[in-house]
Amino acid sequence: MEAHSSSRSSLSRKRRRDGSKGEAEEVERPGKVPRSTVGLKDPASFADELESAENTPYLRVSMEEAKRGTPFHRPVRVYADGIFDVFHSGHARALMQAKGLFPNTYLIVGVCSDDLTHKFKGFTVMNEDERYDAVSHCRYVDEVVRNAPWTLTPEFLAKHRIDFVAHDDIPYTSAGQDDVYKHIKEAGMFAPTQRTEGISTSDIITRIVRDYDVYVRRNLQRGYTAKELNVSFINVR
Repeated sequence: MEAHSSSRSSLSRKRRRDGSKGEAEEVERPGKVPRSTVGLKDPASFADELESAENTPYLRVSMEEAKRGTPFHRPVRVYADGIFDVFHSGHARALMQAKGLFPNTYLIVGVCSDDLTHKFKGFTVMNEDERYDAVSHCRYVDEVVRNAPWTLTPEFLAKHRIDFVAHDDIPYTSAGQDDVYKHIKEAGMFAPTQRTEGISTSDIITRIVRDYDVYVRRNLQRGYTAKELNVSFINVR
């Protein structure tokens, strides 16, 4: 991960926190060119590698302005967050919807850490570094926030200069709240997406558990040891 991150830093410093990535002055600088100009050959930047613009004035755009289309240099900054464990097509489709909400969208994706996820949701298959990296390679993502908060505060929204938050409209009950996005909806900053039916991390884990013996045999045949798989026996079918 360290080597991967360092290769990104030279690119990250050339990007502006307002989301603009394709202006001539950006492209003409030496080193890597912005991701959007090289056919998506580079993964999305990590927010903590980007040059901060917290002290630069920032005025949120309205929903009407966002839908009408903003100038190229001022994309609508949309934020979507999640765990993104065992990254799958349901995740990708949600991010595709978030990216396509407006004609000119800069998509920021927050990924929660292991500590927060294990505390509020449960154990994960992939660790946080694997999940950060998986999301950064999704074609729709422009920027990744590592160690994203479980509940979005006004300070966090201001720091990342967020215009709208994208998530499916089903109330998300967690951390003692009926809906962790309730205050976002009340502030008029919520942009709903749709879930993809029939695919989720829980569904995938259920398939593996259901066909446990099949997958154990498969991995034993591929050279894994019983110790590595933490098994002492499997059922005979």
